[in-house]
Amino acid sequence: MQHAWNRALREEIYRAYVTRATSGDLDNTLIINQILKLRLEQAKLLDYNNYAELSMAMNMATVDKAEELLEKLRSASWDAAVQDMEDLKRFAKSQGTKEYDDLRHWDIKFWSERLRESKHDISEEELRQYFSLPNVMEGLSNLVRTLFEIEIESADGLAPVWNNDVRFYRVKDSSGNPMAYFYFDPYSQPFEKERGAWMSKVVGRSCVLSRDGVNARLPIAHIVCNQTPRVGNKPSLMTIEEVETVFHEFGHALQHMLTRQDEGLVAGNRGIEEDAVELPSQFMENWCYHRETLMGIAKHYETGESLPEDVYRKLLAARTFRAGTSILSEIRFASVDLQLHTKYDPGGLESVYDVDRRVCEKIRMIPPLPEDRSLCTFDHIFAGQYAASFYGYKWAEVLSADAFSAFEDAGLNDSKALKETGQRFQKTILALEGGKDPLQPSLDALLRHNGLLAAAT
Repeated sequence: MQHAWNRALREEIYRAYVTRATSGDLDNTLIINQILKLRLEQAKLLDYNNYAELSMAMNMATVDKAEELLEKLRSASWDAAVQDMEDLKRFAKSQGTKEYDDLRHWDIKFWSERLRESKHDISEEELRQYFSLPNVMEGLSNLVRTLFEIEIESADGLAPVWNNDVRFYRVKDSSGNPMAYFYFDPYSQPFEKERGAWMSKVVGRSCVLSRDGVNARLPIAHIVCNQTPRVGNKPSLMTIEEVETVFHEFGHALQHMLTRQDEGLVAGNRGIEEDAVELPSQFMENWCYHRETLMGIAKHYETGESLPEDVYRKLLAARTFRAGTSILSEIRFASVDLQLHTKYDPGGLESVYDVDRRVCEKIRMIPPLPEDRSLCTFDHIFAGQYAASFYGYKWAEVLSADAFSAFEDAGLNDSKALKETGQRFQKTILALEGGKDPLQPSLDALLRHNGLLAAAT
């Protein structure tokens, strides 16, 4: 979809993609309706008006607050998304294409990629040479040492591993006392591992499960990624997205490992509102573009040369490329999720696809195709844990941007201020977790980070 010049091929792939799981015995439509019917029945039995109220009962947001957030984001992103489309048409026309004035769904990713290459001229493969896994892990260790006064050291051999590429690390406090441990399984193994990346707990911090009855059991996490393996003496070379992924999952691990809650039911990631659980992970992603952190990581794996200044600036610019369009895409699915779990009647005349099309009228530049059945593969809300909670991705992103703005206000180049703010972040967000309610977020920082603050104002 991004690189095929054959437009007919792109159309064929797109039409096939949005109609997966929609025919014969593989049609998920009836299953979706049954799921929604049973969820509504469950909510009514528990004296809720709809399933969204039940699902969000232990979350930060209410239905009204979630819808208010999505509308604010939609409003702030709309003009930028309109401009994104105009820029795309103008660029396609400049390239001599015939379809520039009638761009379809299967044209957007292709021409967006050509425009990105034209504006930012960053070669992903050339960029990899500057992001070797050992450098990334060293830079991550330096960052958390500065922010949270913790040390990460190799503890290979201390615990058994399931693959020779898996590493084991010890986390120590400023006095040198062990606080936690974690496994890191970085490489793709197509026949042994699922795709994607995740952090899971091995054991959590607990006073009840203490071995000596005095000191709490220390938490252990494992971080799993799927990046390109090393080859011989050549280290694993990463894309900037893979660097972000490692920082993201390590953010989850920090919340699990740096907890000071001794009660296991609220220690680490347990007991946290679903719409706040992504806060530390998305917070850590911001540091991938912090100049000192990035330049400390980005060294050519052969020559040791630093990332050129002009490439760094292009990376920063590319981060907000078509931000309005990207946010609207996320809002579409979050809004459909809430609509289906608040106002939709599974036995009514309106279908789930009618709901999707109605939402898209306010959100998408190009209406969905008549045969679009993307909801049949929306496993986050029908086969995962995000039913009536898909908005939580944006809610947590607002929280994380708000938290990162505290470091910006303190001064990103002021090491003393960073350390003081980092300690505050650790003692509240990371240490208290499910033992304390979080505060309500402000939208301004997220909009500013995406270059959309002026539109919101």
